Amino acid sequence: MTATVESATGTRIVLGQNQYGKAEVRLVKITRDTDRHQIQDLNVTSQLRGDFEAAHTAGDNAHVVATDTQKNTVYALARDGVATTEEFLLRLGNHFTESFDWVTGGRWSAEQYFWDRINDHDHAFSRNKSEVRTAVLEISGNKKTIVAGIEDLTVLKSTGSEFHGFPRDQYTTLQETNDRILATDVTARWRYNTLDVDFDAVYASVRALLLKGFAETHSLALQQSMYEMGRLVLEAHPEIDEIKMSLPNKHHFLVDLSPFGQDNPNEVFFAADRPYGLIEATIQREGSPATHEVWANIPGFC
Repeated sequence: MTATVESATGTRIVLGQNQYGKAEVRLVKITRDTDRHQIQDLNVTSQLRGDFEAAHTAGDNAHVVATDTQKNTVYALARDGVATTEEFLLRLGNHFTESFDWVTGGRWSAEQYFWDRINDHDHAFSRNKSEVRTAVLEISGNKKTIVAGIEDLTVLKSTGSEFHGFPRDQYTTLQETNDRILATDVTARWRYNTLDVDFDAVYASVRALLLKGFAETHSLALQQSMYEMGRLVLEAHPEIDEIKMSLPNKHHFLVDLSPFGQDNPNEVFFAADRPYGLIEATIQREGSPATHEVWANIPGFC
């Protein structure tokens, strides 16, 4: 039964949607079953939903699975292996929803950081800072949805990009160009329509397709490049229904060298960090829902 409180204005105050858990549990798993070690570096967040009303309205913690317990569960389950990031989140979600009757769902997410072997060494690594792999599991009753993604994949094309034909008014100073640097930090999230997925293989494929779309599209606008990148992913992977992308336009401005008596044949640039254009879009299969419920609890973009 929902607890209510009468306010001074006569309206009834009730508890709305809520979740809680332990955020950013740092987990490094070293697999040592052979002389050639493997490293998995994750940042895991666990948040539970269910019958937690009494904790909010009466301070009754009988149903509150301590956030410290959630942290410890991350480490305990990792002892038996992580497998893929998505599979590990599924194990976490299943554990909490099956172990506590009042936990009806939740949100489990992770960032995965990559390490490269030093000179192909068996147990020496250097941190690869080129990108972050992401995954989110949402459980609502019997329904499970996984959104995977990639962040901070920095890419640049030194040519093969144009920008012209845009409207001009009294505030427009930007000059049209038939040859510009195009650079961005790719953030992409894609929603699976099934859990029967080789998550590592699909991640590698999506990453490669995003890079292919960026590199091979002769771009008339960053929007065009983004659409082509998403189209390639959806055409190759029927298990993905939609992909959302956020691409900041990392502007490179040609430096005027004429005060120094020099020309600048599109070779010397100033890389500006802000302000920047921010291009965001969803590319999806025709007929898929325009707004899937999973996006309501994943912060970010359209």
